[in-house]
Amino acid sequence: MAKKKKVVSLTEQNITYTEKERHYTLISLNPNTMEVDVVVFTEAEGKKRTKLPFAHLPKAIKQQIRPL
Repeated sequence: MAKKKKVVSLTEQNITYTEKERHYTLISLNPNTMEVDVVVFTEAEGKKRTKLPFAHLPKAIKQQIRPL
C-alpha cells in the first residue's frame, strides 16, 4: 500500500497571484491528490475558499512551491 504524504502548509510563504481580476492566495497543498487550497478574492463576490488542481497554477507559482 502506498504511503500517504502529509499536507504542506503554504501560508507562511505568502504566495499570491492575480488572474482575470481575481486575487488568489495559496493556503495548502495536498500532494496525494495534487490539489491546492486557495482563497479567491473578487470585488463583486468577496472571499471564497476553494480547491484548484496544481496543474492550473501559473508556471512561476509552481516553481516557488516545488512539491516533488
